[in-house]
Order: sequence, then C-alpha cells, then structure tokens
Amino acid sequence: MMKLEKNSGLIALLLCMLTVLVTAACTNDDDFVTSPNNRVAFSADTIRFDTLFANVPSTTRSVWVYNRSNENIRFQNVSTGRAPQTGFRVNVDGIYLGTKNNYQSSDIELRKGDSLKVFVELTAPKASSDSPTLTEDDLIFTLGDGAEQKIHLNAYTWNALMARNMEINHDTTINSQGRPLVIYGGIRVDSAATLKIAAGQTLYFHGDTQLDVYGTLIAQGNDHQPITLRGDRLDRMFDYLPYDRVPGQWKGIHIHTSSYGNQLDYTDIHSAFDGVVVDSSDVNQQKLTASQITIHNCQGAGLKTTNSNIILNNTQITNTLGDCVEVDGGAVEINNSTLAQFYPFDGNRGYALHFSANHPLTKLNVRNSLITGYADDLISGDRPGNVDQPFNFNFEDCVFRTPKPTTADSVFFKNIIYEDVKDTTKYGEKNFVKIDADKQYYDFHLSKTSSAVDKANTKTALPIDRDGVKRDELPDIGAYEYRKEGSK
Repeated sequence: MMKLEKNSGLIALLLCMLTVLVTAACTNDDDFVTSPNNRVAFSADTIRFDTLFANVPSTTRSVWVYNRSNENIRFQNVSTGRAPQTGFRVNVDGIYLGTKNNYQSSDIELRKGDSLKVFVELTAPKASSDSPTLTEDDLIFTLGDGAEQKIHLNAYTWNALMARNMEINHDTTINSQGRPLVIYGGIRVDSAATLKIAAGQTLYFHGDTQLDVYGTLIAQGNDHQPITLRGDRLDRMFDYLPYDRVPGQWKGIHIHTSSYGNQLDYTDIHSAFDGVVVDSSDVNQQKLTASQITIHNCQGAGLKTTNSNIILNNTQITNTLGDCVEVDGGAVEINNSTLAQFYPFDGNRGYALHFSANHPLTKLNVRNSLITGYADDLISGDRPGNVDQPFNFNFEDCVFRTPKPTTADSVFFKNIIYEDVKDTTKYGEKNFVKIDADKQYYDFHLSKTSSAVDKANTKTALPIDRDGVKRDELPDIGAYEYRKEGSK
C-alpha cells in the first residue's frame, strides 16, 4: 500500500507539471501583441505592373509579408484603399478581399517568425484619357495598436480598341488614330478585298491569332510613321525581359494562294511564330513586295515562301528557330538585306537562308546582302532530284558566313566576302552594334568593324537603307548604312 501511494503522488506531480507547461506554451502561442515596437516587413513596398490595356486582366504579382519579431501579430484590418474604383484584386494568405467582405478582412494573423503571401492582379477600368494613365492604390495593414503599414500598388493603363474575329470582305483601311488596336480571334482578308493599314498603326495580336490574307494586304508605313505588328502582352516575363522580346506571342501573317499584289513598307513584324508565310501561286504575278521591313524573333520561320514571286529590299530578317528565309521554288529577288541567325533559345536553329526546288526555282538573286550568324555555315541550297527541274540562283556583292564553294556552283558566287568560319570567338557578332542574348536585345545596325562597310556595288545598291537614310557614294552591304556612333 505504501508503495502505491508513493507512486500515485509521483504521477500526480508529473501531471501537474505537464499541465503547467502546456498552459504556458498555449498562452505564449496564442498571445497577440499590440506593441508599437512590433511591425511587419515586406519583400517589396511596391507592386508595380507594366503598362496594361484597360479592361484586360493582368498577370499575377506577389509579395511576402514577414513577422520577424518574437511575438504573434493579429491585424485589426487588412484592406485596399480604392479597389472598386481602381480594379486591383488582392488575395492575402488565401483570403480574397472582394465585394463579399467589402474589400477587407479582420481575420488575418501572423505568427512570430512566420510569413504570408499576398497576390495582386489588376483589371483597370477605362481611363478618362487615351494616353497611358497612372492607376494607384494601397494595400493597408492596420496593426493591433492602430498603426498602418502599406504596400503601394500602381500601373499605367491604356485605353485600347478591341476587335474580335475581323472579317474584311470589302476594301478597308485600319486607322485607330493613335490608339492601340488589340485583335482577338485574328483578321481574315477576303479574296475580293484589300486591307490597308495606315502609317503609324500598331496592331496587337492576342495569343494564338494571325492575319490571314486571301485578298490583298497593303501596309505602307514611312520612316517617321512605321507600322508595327506584334503580340498584345505589355508586361514582362522577368524584370529584364519584356514579353515583347519573347518569340511565339502570336501566329504571324499568312498570305494564301489566291492573294497577289501585297506590299509591306516600313513595317516591323516581331515575336510571332512564323513571321510571314507565303503559299504557292502563279509566279508570273507579283505576290509580295517588301521594302524597309523587319521580321525578328520568330519561333518558326521568318519568311517562308513557296513557288511565289517575291521582292525583298532593305529587309532585316533575324533570329528565328526555323530558317530566317526559306525559299522553295518561285522567283525571288533580295537586295541590300540583312539575314542574321542569332536565335538564342535553341541550338538547333535553322539557316539564315535556305533554298530548295521542290517547286521550280526560276530565279533566286541575292545582291548586296549580309548573311551571318552563330554557325559556321548559314546558307543551304538543296538541289532537286529531277535534274530537269529549274534550280537557278545567283549571289553578287555580299558578305556570307559560309565556306567558300569549291564545286561547279562557285560561278554563281560573284564578288563575295567570306567570313572566317574558324573565328568562333565573335562569330558574326562583330558586324553589328549590339548582340545581347541574355537580355534579348539586338541592334543590327553595322558596327565599324564590319566587313560590309563600303563594300556594296554602287550600280545595284539601293539609294536608301532600312531606316530611310540615304546611302553614301560608297554604299554598305546589308539593310543598314553604317553611321558613326552618336549620329542619327
């Protein structure tokens, strides 16, 4: 009996001590302070969006909130200042601040040493001005002692015209008079219609959309008012990388078999899947004339043409996963153009120029053009299996990054400057002002070290360059006339 009593007392003592410890622990864990010495910290004090179109949802941005004190914190309130008016949408640690809770919550706690995540999106209402307008709000954390800490929210929003599934069945001119035009569902130009795009116009194509031309496309910009065709994302993939520099943002231009008489002047086509695709047609009719244009940064081909009559003057076609220019038969003239293959996302990138004769190649004439890139050989020609199939090409007064031909085809290469393919340090980069693959920034104007400077044929060179700048008495090979640093 004495032994049982002794053990019972010991057990009671242990239970008592355990109760005290548990109670103390619970008390510590459940205490929330109101001391002015305890404040939260933010991973950023501002959530900033890039320019957005009004009424178009943004991507999601986030920020962390940290409690680095030794005490638990319960917020009196977490709220947005003007969410109904500004269009900001906020989720704090799984709690959405919306209409049901009047854009605020008093149920948010933050334990000592812990953190919570805030997610913010924006669908801005239409602004009062057609120019980009600053939209601002604050996410306000009211602590137990009444103090307020804020995360600032801001973006520039831009009123845009929205067009969905545009069917051009009669002659039409697109001119939004300076306002951005966002295209959903694509544009289809009927075979009996002509679509003109006014000088200075920018078309923003949303997602998987393209411009399908069965009739005629006339895009006539000028050196002061170029035309731009691009994707509609104005935000950034990373801080240093706008989505506008990422390929595959839209599908590009498709010129179908029934289409003739297309003209592109001072037009910039970039970050598409395929820049321009041209279907087979009657080679006795002019299919496409392009002057002073840029096709850049494509996830497919830059220009892909099949059995068509094409003229390219002062064109820059650069950085494509597929070939920059792919010619299958037809009649193609290329003069004073730059074809540069520095596509950075895939080592299996295509050629700068690839030509074949699955269809009769009646002529491929390339003059005064710079064809270069990363690889040792940027030009490929595939002879047809049928020896009777026309396969006519001629290259004159060019700079090429390709081995000098030693076969009978060498007679078709006249006055060519061959880059040293053993030069693997700079490859073709030394021809240009800027090649920055990390930030996806490229400037294909000629550098002073380029062998293309002063080397064009004075008789066949074009009088102006891609920018509309007059070429001098010793014109340069490629789309751009060399300009000394700082000159315009």
